[in-house]
Amino acid sequence: MSASIQGWGLWAALAGACIGTYICRAIGVMLSGRINQDSEIFRWLGAVTYAMVAALTIKMILFPIGMLNTVPVWIRLLISILSIGVMISSPTRRLVPALLTGTILMVSYGIFR
Repeated sequence: MSASIQGWGLWAALAGACIGTYICRAIGVMLSGRINQDSEIFRWLGAVTYAMVAALTIKMILFPIGMLNTVPVWIRLLISILSIGVMISSPTRRLVPALLTGTILMVSYGIFR
């Protein structure tokens, strides 16, 4: 198979993924007027979403792969605790400063190590 034909396979996969995504979104938009956002199913979906984000975050901190695996666990935990402290300390607009704190501390560790 030539290189030009192989390249089209990637574009076809990308197009298929885009079409599938936008079909699901279109169905969601059509059904959005008829769905009660305060229902039990939406509360359950919200709880599952937060649980998945928390689990993935803990997995990244305790069992990282790639370059993050070179950072000692105590450094990762310390940076996480400091970022959470920044987020808890200010009552409003706390997500961006916490993300910046974690990012700057991790990059600083990588530079000065």
